Amino acid sequence: RPGRFSSRMMRSVLCLALAAGASAFAPSLPMSTARATKSISGMKMQNSDSVPFLPRPAALDGKMVGDVGFDPLGFTTKYDIKWLREAELKHGRIAMLAAAGSMAQDIFTFPGVEKVVSGAKMTGVHDVLVKQGAMGQLLLWLSFLEVFGTIALFETLEGKRAPGDFKFDPLNFSKNDVTAKKYALAEVKNGRLAMMGIGGMVHGYFLTGKGPIELLSNFKAL
Repeated sequence: RPGRFSSRMMRSVLCLALAAGASAFAPSLPMSTARATKSISGMKMQNSDSVPFLPRPAALDGKMVGDVGFDPLGFTTKYDIKWLREAELKHGRIAMLAAAGSMAQDIFTFPGVEKVVSGAKMTGVHDVLVKQGAMGQLLLWLSFLEVFGTIALFETLEGKRAPGDFKFDPLNFSKNDVTAKKYALAEVKNGRLAMMGIGGMVHGYFLTGKGPIELLSNFKAL
């Protein structure tokens, strides 16, 4: 039956998509057990750890923290891997701050904030600040910071700096190689999760007008 077949096909596609997405957060497995290889004309073609039915991109050789060979759209064949990692870390860090801030709005309010935004949350705060002209100031100062980020990016592309490394470590997490690798992997995985999480929080606000914590505390099944 066409309807039943279509429903089954949709469930299968969703399951495959979720499995592939979840595998991007898994730590890399040892090379000997994680990579399936095929011998083709004396050359070895390695399959992706996260999407085993696709070949592993040449730029994703497992040396970079959090690399599980996940690049189904082939971005690493078009752009420099160092530029892609810089962008991933940058957006992941912003997303972690945004996710934390979105949840914090539902838990407490900083003194004086309500006088400025009148109880608005999430994208509602953005709209209020645009009307007040405050977003122009934010744009100015953030653009100023982007100048330094661009200089750092050129150093990364020249091989003088590791992607995302601003030598900012006030809590000394990178005091030795073991802890440095541990927290570098944690940053990548939590950044990826936060990028998806803040997207869900924003769309949840669009649909319901409630923040993430407020929405969970008043959850009603459809």
